[in-house]
Amino acid sequence: MSQHALILTNAVAVLILVFGLYFPRYRRKDIVVATLGINVGVLSVATVLSTAEVSAGLGLGLFGVLSIIRLRSQELDQEEVVYYFSALALGLLGGVAVDPAWLTPVLMAAILVALFVGGHPKLFASARSLVVTLDHAIADEGELQERLETLLGGRVHRMKVRRLDMVNDTTVVDVRFTKKPA
Repeated sequence: MSQHALILTNAVAVLILVFGLYFPRYRRKDIVVATLGINVGVLSVATVLSTAEVSAGLGLGLFGVLSIIRLRSQELDQEEVVYYFSALALGLLGGVAVDPAWLTPVLMAAILVALFVGGHPKLFASARSLVVTLDHAIADEGELQERLETLLGGRVHRMKVRRLDMVNDTTVVDVRFTKKPA
């Protein structure tokens, strides 16, 4: 596959990723620009490194460091991290020619299909995850589960106490639950 075709395939894939999958689901404009920017940046460096005498490991290491710095600078949800790294992967795939030529578009499509299916709003639609701060310090797990199920209107599947403050009478708990049908 020619370099021009790879770049075009990447452009189509990243536009589907950002405007077809990510933004309609999560609505964060700042992540749109970051995802597009990182994709074009990785694509550019991967394209140059694929024809240059410089080691590809050097370029990939550089982008690894930059992405870690970027991800540490602002808190991102797990889903947003996946979209961000998918944009990185698409850029790398679009920037480096592989043999056989059909492999690049197939791998790009696989990334998009995985995000479409795995992140679809109807998949596990009743499953929820929250960090809840209760106005009582509750050390008993049975009592805590009962309180959370009543408060959240669902069935608690997993809970992890993050902080139990007996002085200020609060409990912070990470809870995974299924919402009861309305």
